[in-house]
Amino acid sequence: MRLRHFASCFALFIAASANAQTVNHVALGDREYVALNASAALGHYKQAADADPSNYEAQWKTARSAVDLASFDLNGDVQKKMFVESELYARRAVAANTNDAEGHFHLARALGKRALSLGAKERIKYATDVRAQALDCLKFNPKHAGCLHVMGVWNAEVMRLNGFTRMIARNLLGGKVFGSASWAEAVRYMQESVAIEPTRIVHHLDLGAIYKDRKDKAKARAEYQAVIDLPIGDSNDRHLKAEAAKALKSL
Repeated sequence: MRLRHFASCFALFIAASANAQTVNHVALGDREYVALNASAALGHYKQAADADPSNYEAQWKTARSAVDLASFDLNGDVQKKMFVESELYARRAVAANTNDAEGHFHLARALGKRALSLGAKERIKYATDVRAQALDCLKFNPKHAGCLHVMGVWNAEVMRLNGFTRMIARNLLGGKVFGSASWAEAVRYMQESVAIEPTRIVHHLDLGAIYKDRKDKAKARAEYQAVIDLPIGDSNDRHLKAEAAKALKSL
């Protein structure tokens, strides 16, 4: 009995110790994330997520930082691998807590990034899944600026396809939801994301791109100028500012 009691106590001690390490790595990751050290943040989040696959916060924060890092600072096969990993962690997050917006948002984001390296048919499937995850996110938090952004970009990307391609996608490749896309929805979603998070650079950049596509140069210029003028708040903002400056010159 004493041996069994000791074994039980030891198991509880190990579990408590592992949980403490997970919490500590999430906290260290948060510190690096705020300091805009994407690689260091990912390292801590990943240790926490791998130590406890059921830890919701660790999973979605790992997915977030993996996408952040891969989007600009990696390329080729390494980038593709990172996007695959970000999808894995985001799916773990949704499995750990399916009733919260954050996991669905980061899964939508990871799926969207991964789709860029796939063929046309697979890309259609991923685009459908991106929309589904973003809508699930908005079901739990209708004012989630990130998910509103995803929906704005989703509508814009579908409308950027030529009419024939959209028809093929809708009728032959299983992308029936493509018929719901419109420029009006792209603008509406993106304007709302900007209204909720007016200092977030990425919202202004993608709204500017939509205005540019709609031939509204004045509004596009205003959004690109906002990107240039706003202070850096995320690790990739320096890249986004460079994109805005280039787009502004092209108008």
